[in-house]
Amino acid sequence: MNKPLISILMGSSNDWEIMQQAARPLHDFGVAYDARVISAHRSPELLLTYVQEMSDQGVQCFIAGAGGAAHLAGVIAGQTTLPVLGVPIPSKYLKGIDSLLSIVQMPKGIPVATFAIGEAGAANAGLFAIAMLALNDTELAKRLSAFRKQQAEAIATIKLPSLS
Repeated sequence: MNKPLISILMGSSNDWEIMQQAARPLHDFGVAYDARVISAHRSPELLLTYVQEMSDQGVQCFIAGAGGAAHLAGVIAGQTTLPVLGVPIPSKYLKGIDSLLSIVQMPKGIPVATFAIGEAGAANAGLFAIAMLALNDTELAKRLSAFRKQQAEAIATIKLPSLS
């Protein structure tokens, strides 16, 4: 595979169940990515080194899935000027609302694009990353347009059952 254009990070291996939904569209569109578990709290030095290395290697954006305190996206954003896409991971007790509020409340000057909680947010983060890359890649833009057209056509053909 080519050098990664997108980095997918999560704070725990348990988050892969959600974050693989960000990887799926990247894989399906043939966009090279790197997915890792690196905790902002348990391995901060590793995170800082990784963000710098990936930035130097040409990564175009980071997708960060985080639950609970959800510092991962903000810590990444504080270390790079590349776009950071935050995906709140559902938590046991607060169902991801805590994560959503942590990610969406970044201080002025350090932006993180925040997506929906869980699988839909992860999938949309992957698609958003593709859309960003498509700004400078006409072939990828054509494939993204075709994907959107397929979605519209699928909706147009839905038939609801009649009432009995």
